[in-house]
Amino acid sequence: MDKVTIIGLASIVMAVCCMVFGSIAPAIGEAKAIAQALIAIAQQPDEAATVSRTLLIGLAMLESIAIYCFVIAIVLIFANPFWNYVAAKPGG
Repeated sequence: MDKVTIIGLASIVMAVCCMVFGSIAPAIGEAKAIAQALIAIAQQPDEAATVSRTLLIGLAMLESIAIYCFVIAIVLIFANPFWNYVAAKPGG
């Protein structure tokens, strides 16, 4: 295998790892946040609007972590700067 193929393979593997590990923590956090919000709404139905609004803001913050991981994975696959660097070297 040449160096460009190795860089491509490593990029794909790291993009998959980034998405797998970068999505686990936000998914667990979102599940816990939703469960606690449902408990809070069940205990105090009058505060449902406030709890829902706060929940949605918190979920957006949590989801941004997974979106950042997705962006990093896309960059690793489609715009990897190492491919050009290795391809430009003689014998690469």
